[in-house]
Formats: sequence, structure tokens, C-alpha cells
Amino acid sequence: MLDGWFLWFILFWIVVLLGSFAIGGFFMFRKFLKRLPKEDGKSDMDWEEHFVKETKHLWKQEEKELLEDLVSPVPELFRDVARQKIAGKIGELAVREKAKAVNQDLVIRGYILATPKRDHKFLRKKLDESRISTVPYEHLF
Repeated sequence: MLDGWFLWFILFWIVVLLGSFAIGGFFMFRKFLKRLPKEDGKSDMDWEEHFVKETKHLWKQEEKELLEDLVSPVPELFRDVARQKIAGKIGELAVREKAKAVNQDLVIRGYILATPKRDHKFLRKKLDESRISTVPYEHLF
């Protein structure tokens, strides 16, 4: 039978492993839900990919650099996912507005709309650092 410090060591690792599985399972389940098809037959991630492909030719180097600069505060582990989601929203706006090219205004509006409300404080800070006025975009926050 387990006794003393070894018992506590085993119990500690059981708690750590269960916690890790729970956290990993939570994020995997969220990804699974985003991949489920909606009424139109496409999932949220499918639409993001569609809009990115549809508007890929509209992006100029300057706008790509602006997007990279705006997503730079996102931790590197999540940066690719954030970039894809934001680019998808920018593409959606460009398609809806029948834009001839992606411009700074579209990038900022898409970035604001794709960012969760809890992160708007960091978004405002990043826009201020980049010397971009948030006044024309207040209605989006």
C-alpha cells in the first residue's frame, strides 16, 4: 500500500494530468465546434478560409505588414489562428463591399470586428502605439 510522501506525489501527478487533459479537451472541443457545418453546409472555419482565398489577390504588402504589426501582441502560439480569423473577417468585409483592394480602413475594421470584446483594451493600445486614430471606429468597439 502507498504511504507517506509517495502517496502525495502520486496524487499530485494525478491532479496535474487530469487538469492537463481537461484543458486540452476544452480547446479541442472548441475547435471541433468551429468545424461543425452550419445550416448553409459550411463551418465558421470554412468561411474564413473561403474569404481569405477569395481576397488573396487584393492584399498589398503594406496591408500585410499592418496586419502582422497588429497581431504582434498575440502570443506566438495563437498568432496563426488569430491572423487567419482576422484575415477572414477582412476578406468578408472586402467581398461584401466589393472592394477593389484591401486598404488600411478595411484592415482596421476587420481587426476590430474579429477581436473579442475582452481584448479591445489591448487593441486600442496597439492602435495608439501605431499612431492610428480610433475615433472613426468607435461605433465598432
